Amino acid sequence: MAEKSALIETRALVKTYDLMIVLRKLDFQVERGEFVALLGPNGSGKSTLLRLLSGLSKPTSGAIFIGGWELPREAAAVRAQIGMVSHRALLYENLTARENLQFFAQLYNLREIDERIRILLEQVGLSKRGDSLVRTFSRGMQQRLSIARALLHDPAVLLMDEPYTGLDQDAAQVLDGLLTQAYADGRTIVMTTHDLERAARLASRAMILSRGNIRYDAPASALDGRQLSERYTEITSLATAR
Repeated sequence: MAEKSALIETRALVKTYDLMIVLRKLDFQVERGEFVALLGPNGSGKSTLLRLLSGLSKPTSGAIFIGGWELPREAAAVRAQIGMVSHRALLYENLTARENLQFFAQLYNLREIDERIRILLEQVGLSKRGDSLVRTFSRGMQQRLSIARALLHDPAVLLMDEPYTGLDQDAAQVLDGLLTQAYADGRTIVMTTHDLERAARLASRAMILSRGNIRYDAPASALDGRQLSERYTEITSLATAR
């Protein structure tokens, strides 16, 4: 187990698919309790990075540490610290909301979980639909249940891969509230998004990933949505021109 100050750290991280280099010796650090918005165009490596941090993919070279544990060698210890939410719900549609959470609780070897599930369903606004089949849920409801699933084992880290994809305005506002509360509770959040205004409003730090490496990294408070959009356009335009 490595002694590191950052909760999340990569060193010289490389990921290739066949001959395509997606991440290029990426050095990436996130301190405990930060909310990082990871921005970048399609193909910049954002989702690849989150898959690597979650242990769903293995690096070509380089090192990854989460809470001092190294991936992929100590993947089981890392997964216990992580809750993952993506634009795909990753739920069982023929189970109810409650049954989904009970199933994932078994995977995490959680005991006496009924009260925890009740509280989570209430927090995500699904207390009245706990016994409804997930296949009857709207996209927004499924995403709320995905967040409850991600929080079930009380992880230190939330990895959010384009969680707003396909959400209507009301569902997006609910997700805003859930993320704000998770951040206030001290969770470390890394979220990929194309919504620059929301990134500037919610996150404590903004990073722009382009051509497989970090091209901008600053507190989100340093820029409003318009300024962040201008900086994003400048960086991604330069990358495209090369």
